[in-house]
Amino acid sequence: MLRRWLELARSKTQSFVTELPLIVDSQTEAELLSRLQAGRQLYNACLNEAMVRMNLVRNSELYSSAKKISRDKKKERSEAFSVARTAYRYNEYALHSYATIVSNSSKWIAEKLDSNTQQTLASRAFKASERVLYGKAKKVRYKVASRFRSVEGKSNRQGIRWKNERLIWGKLEINPIVDVNNPVILHGLSSKVKYVRILWRELNGKRRWYVQLINEGVPYQKPHNYVSEGLIGLDLNINNIAYVGNDNAGLLPFAEGVPTKEKEIKRYQRQMERSRRANNPDKYEPDFKGQRGRKTIVKKGKCNQGKSKWKNSKRYLTAARKKRELERKKSAYAESQNRKLVNEILRHGNEIKTENVSVKGWQKRYGKAISAKSPGFFQSELQRKAVNANGKFTKFSTQKTALSQTHLNGERIKKKLSERIHYDVIGVVMHRDLFSAFLTRYVSEDSEFLLQDAVKEYPRLESVLLSAWERYQINHERVSSAESRQSHSPLEWFDNELGKSNQIAVPSGSERKVGSNS
Repeated sequence: MLRRWLELARSKTQSFVTELPLIVDSQTEAELLSRLQAGRQLYNACLNEAMVRMNLVRNSELYSSAKKISRDKKKERSEAFSVARTAYRYNEYALHSYATIVSNSSKWIAEKLDSNTQQTLASRAFKASERVLYGKAKKVRYKVASRFRSVEGKSNRQGIRWKNERLIWGKLEINPIVDVNNPVILHGLSSKVKYVRILWRELNGKRRWYVQLINEGVPYQKPHNYVSEGLIGLDLNINNIAYVGNDNAGLLPFAEGVPTKEKEIKRYQRQMERSRRANNPDKYEPDFKGQRGRKTIVKKGKCNQGKSKWKNSKRYLTAARKKRELERKKSAYAESQNRKLVNEILRHGNEIKTENVSVKGWQKRYGKAISAKSPGFFQSELQRKAVNANGKFTKFSTQKTALSQTHLNGERIKKKLSERIHYDVIGVVMHRDLFSAFLTRYVSEDSEFLLQDAVKEYPRLESVLLSAWERYQINHERVSSAESRQSHSPLEWFDNELGKSNQIAVPSGSERKVGSNS
């Protein structure tokens, strides 16, 4: 019986989220905040206990012996790790018992949180500690009140649940705001609810409450966001994405038209820094005189943080709130634009092939650009939607294939990052990103580049690639001249002469530039 229950518990079904705003008055909000405070304290207690047990497991002889077992002996190795965990009660269900003990001993936590919510918080803490054990994270984060914003239940039968189109949690009954004209919301309300999540967000300095219904099934698909079957080759960059399908191609920018608001954000940052220096003089070193060329200027002292808390004025808090709101709007708009980009690509195919690029490596070098464009979010969203549409998302090694250096005769010639035009040795001239996306289509599952297939298919797709390059240039002409100079090099200008089927490569040392008529 227990085995049958575990099999049912482990079974997974497709899910999607339906989010609704809640109508919350001051009394209800006070009660919700009180329950979230209880959840935060229980989560931190469980997280601390999970980390203690995890360290005992990791430093034990049983764990060391299990690591020495060959990876080929999967069953024996797994059982050895299981024995090490059991010896120190490091598993999800043991942490559930600990959460019950903590809640009952504190009394008020047990009054605020039902048993299902207590168990989900314990599971959440256990999974956070497991990420450290597996090397996916360096440390865990204990939650402060401002960063603990959600709780959820285990099922829709008890605890936090959705019943009669209302949110019910114990004695709390909260009505949502339902848009009856929105087919996405109506589809979610008519689908089975697996469990419910409550969360709050800060919008323009005010707390807004939401309920998320985790529904069973597939989400509503708008008619214009259909998914086609076909192969898509992708080339992911910092600022744009190049794709080549069976009969379509494109070079599209990430988060096009996102308002950066850099000037406003920097103004608030300077205001916040001035306020902090004025209210916390003991946390900064004294100002000193320095040289800037021939001028003598006064430089501000560096921050010297101590154990005392920061003193923040009302003006500081107001500026911080306005800065957060600008950053939130910028991030939300970028995600919205990138989701549109994902839908555009899936209209041409659901079998995706792309290089396994390191977005984290880009973050270290191009921090602000990655923050504004969010290529990592685009990649994860594309993978999720492609797999849900019965497609594939395949990544292959960049070191093994080196598509940006590959020519159609099999040679590899390195290019500088600033060289955005590919001059192939056989005479082909193409935008670098589009050409790499084209070659991506002909990489096998074993990460081997099929050169003969690429050479055979290029004449058929050449006009498609040239049309995509031309559209890319036309779209960039709409940008102001100052932004256009920053966004791409003059070497990327499309040449009408290159649109002919018979292309002639331009030598790198030639005086003729792409885009000139001479």
